[in-house]
Amino acid sequence: MAFFKRELSPVEIFERALKDKQAARQKLTERLAVAEKALEEKRIVAERLAKADASNAQLDRADAKMRVVEGKAKTLRAALAECDEQILLAERALLDAVAQRDRDKAANEIEAVAAAIEQAVPGFELGAAALVDAVTRSKAAMAEASRFAADVDEIRREVTSAADLICWELRSAAMRTRAGNANVALLAPPELKQLPAPEPDRQMVYTLNPLTWREGEEAKRVAAFAMIALPKGLLPAALQHQHVDYLNARRVQTLMHVHGSGQLQPPPKEDDPALVDLDALAAEAQPPQADVA
Repeated sequence: MAFFKRELSPVEIFERALKDKQAARQKLTERLAVAEKALEEKRIVAERLAKADASNAQLDRADAKMRVVEGKAKTLRAALAECDEQILLAERALLDAVAQRDRDKAANEIEAVAAAIEQAVPGFELGAAALVDAVTRSKAAMAEASRFAADVDEIRREVTSAADLICWELRSAAMRTRAGNANVALLAPPELKQLPAPEPDRQMVYTLNPLTWREGEEAKRVAAFAMIALPKGLLPAALQHQHVDYLNARRVQTLMHVHGSGQLQPPPKEDDPALVDLDALAAEAQPPQADVA
């Protein structure tokens, strides 16, 4: 009958190594105590012989015995000091292993949330599609019902896009957590309503510099190293001057692992000298209008 041993985890391996080192230290401590006691006895004997005016041969033998025991005690002290250093290293390795185990556990929990969201999305899409079909299948549907169906379909698209974003955020946070490069705020799932939903005239990109542009009467400002939905009219100029890049770009993936997605970053100030005006760049890129007058 074959027996299979369970593979030890890194924490268990380092715990066992630490216990072995501590047991070895205890044995060295006991041996050193015996050696030091014997050294003290030899020293007392040599001292008594010297006071009793013993012969040189007797003194030499006593001194030789004392030196042998003294050498053994010295060797044990050195071994004990080396063992203490090894115990210190083993304790540090155990602490690192425990910290990594806790990070892995937290990362697994984050990834489980992302997986649960992904598994729930198809059911949501089917339910939304069934609701739209129930409203629109009849040719006699009222205008209000048609508008309701359009709203439901728009919400379905927004929710699925937001689900993709939050799953990406969660998996990025899990990766940073596993590597030990995440703060507590990254471990909390962001609220769905705070996620920017992509629009037909926008493109999700990653900023490489602080940017500003206007949308109607509102001035938009975003920090560097942030994931944003940029109006597509500004995209060519921003890409040409390398102020943004696509989310699937290799350098963007690396920057996101280092800086995150920028959800917690405050917008730059209006007088920030590093702020790049995308409206000005887009205007410069426009060809001059022909004068037909």
